[in-house]
Amino acid sequence: MCETRQKPKILSLSVAAKSKIFEIQAVDLEFANGERRTFERFKPSQRSAVLVVAIHQDHLLLVREYAVGTERYELGFAKGLMDPGETPQQSANRELQEEIGFKADKLTLLRTVITSPGFMHNPMHIFLAEQLTPSCLAGDEPEPLELVAYPLSELEQLLSQQDFCEARNLTALYLLRDHLAAQSEA
Repeated sequence: MCETRQKPKILSLSVAAKSKIFEIQAVDLEFANGERRTFERFKPSQRSAVLVVAIHQDHLLLVREYAVGTERYELGFAKGLMDPGETPQQSANRELQEEIGFKADKLTLLRTVITSPGFMHNPMHIFLAEQLTPSCLAGDEPEPLELVAYPLSELEQLLSQQDFCEARNLTALYLLRDHLAAQSEA
């Protein structure tokens, strides 16, 4: 059984570093036992994100796009930041239309995850999209994305693809696998 703990008191916040994309904050904390520490974190985001696992005609619809972090093309699910005023479902459908050219008549929230709570607050809502129909919206990508239809029957092989390695994509695939197993048991 976990005991209820008193959260540390934030004594001060300051900007440790800043770029066009990120702001790193230094957070001075005092813990209930009197210990003081300075932690660094990304400035908490005001916007959540979505990731959409799309299934169409017994295939997963993925995109291959350039990732500057790995300096190569990566395979993954449609994803992006939510626009102000959007619900997670609206954002998921917009990202589907921008990145893969479909909209979903059925969206199921699989889970909301935070990838690194020790350093950032970045909720990502992971959806399963089904009952897809063609529908395109202009996206903000610098080049056209490659659409990849991957057989749903080969989920295990997708896990070993070298260019399918982002933790959020792997999490989504495991969530999908569990969801499909629960559906087949019902």
